[in-house]
Amino acid sequence: MTQPRADALAAKLEKGRQKTFEILNALTPEQWQKPLYNDPTWQVRHLLAHFVSAERQLLALAQDVADGGLGAPPDLDINRYNADEQDRLEGLSPPILLDFLDQARRQTIEWIGTLSADQLDKIGRHPVLGDVNVETMIGAIYGHQLIHMRELSKLLGSVV
Repeated sequence: MTQPRADALAAKLEKGRQKTFEILNALTPEQWQKPLYNDPTWQVRHLLAHFVSAERQLLALAQDVADGGLGAPPDLDINRYNADEQDRLEGLSPPILLDFLDQARRQTIEWIGTLSADQLDKIGRHPVLGDVNVETMIGAIYGHQLIHMRELSKLLGSVV
């Protein structure tokens, strides 16, 4: 039997996945190249790459904490990590990145279904939020993507 808290988190992440893919799958090739944040080097395609690396890394951290680990190292430089990930994913097209993001989100949702209440309550280090429980870490995956999708929607003139 799954935990109601885990089920609620999984449902929230699935809802976010559906909305994100609805918006991203509708983008034109020109929209993928639009700059974000008044930075011509940070385009919509880079945001998608950021989603892929963030989803994978935040899942790994939550899994570590749920298994009794400490989470993110205290000296993690999140800006350096994000820059390195952009370099690593630079040559990948939006369709490939969309596939990677879908796989990562489905893996996150599947893993959430295995969690006990005790695992959801375990505390570890999140790279931005500090010491939080696994439930909060998972919720932050949803919130992180939602914030960026709202910014993207403003750029595109739509509403998330």
